[in-house]
Amino acid sequence: MLPEAKKIRVLKLTIKIEDLWKAEGFERPSQAIWLEMANNKYEYVKSFEPEDELMPLTWIVVRIDGHRFHRFCEVHEFEKPNDEQALNLMNSCAKSILEEFPDIVFAYGVSDEYSFILKKTTRLCQRHSSKILSLIVSYFTSAYVMKWREFFPQKELKYPPSFDGRVICYPSTAIVRDYLAWRQVDCHINNQYNTCYWMLVKSGKSKREAQDLLKGTQTQEKNEILLQHFSINYNTLPVMFRKGSSVFRDKVEDTVDSAERGDPVEMKVVIDHSDIIEETFWDKHQYILDEEHIRGN
Repeated sequence: MLPEAKKIRVLKLTIKIEDLWKAEGFERPSQAIWLEMANNKYEYVKSFEPEDELMPLTWIVVRIDGHRFHRFCEVHEFEKPNDEQALNLMNSCAKSILEEFPDIVFAYGVSDEYSFILKKTTRLCQRHSSKILSLIVSYFTSAYVMKWREFFPQKELKYPPSFDGRVICYPSTAIVRDYLAWRQVDCHINNQYNTCYWMLVKSGKSKREAQDLLKGTQTQEKNEILLQHFSINYNTLPVMFRKGSSVFRDKVEDTVDSAERGDPVEMKVVIDHSDIIEETFWDKHQYILDEEHIRGN
């Protein structure tokens, strides 16, 4: 920050220079040059801007969440515990993000939340946290509004949705894997509880009664409630509800064989609902978080 005394000296110097020009018979500088000089006087305000460049060579994770989406879901009468079209809308927005930003290599979403993984070497927005976050949040929100009619043709969007977000840096691929596993475990826990809760409420229990019945119950107990009282086998519910959604670039099968002849493999953005905790998914898609592969693209 420029001290007050220094600002005064700069102002005095500017005045003295103008007097010197007059004394020597020089013409006063043009308005453009004078404005440029004056601009230097005010440039100190930039010193108030925080330094927010993210650590180099770290995975960047941007996680966004719907802001006050409990109210948004109620106003727009989303189906409880899961509205399939609302989830498909979120997935479509995430797919648009990956199609727009090639440095985002993977995304995982559940309910009104989505996490986006940017490759270690990205220079998107010169790695400035505030710019990366605002860019992804604003693009996702805009896509949500533009795509609303595609998924809810009979429903009016009654007020604009909003999303907040955060940015985290992770130094290793193993930690990124653990982060994604944490989000998928959270998906299972929340979905199982919400499925039991809303089935109890729909069967006539009050919200308080449903909460009391489920308090302290474990996974197996919740499965028994669903099976015994509602004839629902939790493991047969749509996999999107139980596992969440993954969005990534996958190899187009028709072009895989041509790679042996030296032709490039075509990639397309896909939406998947696999188990991303176990090794099977990552063994099949090693290129997603493979640093050498990412660096070469």
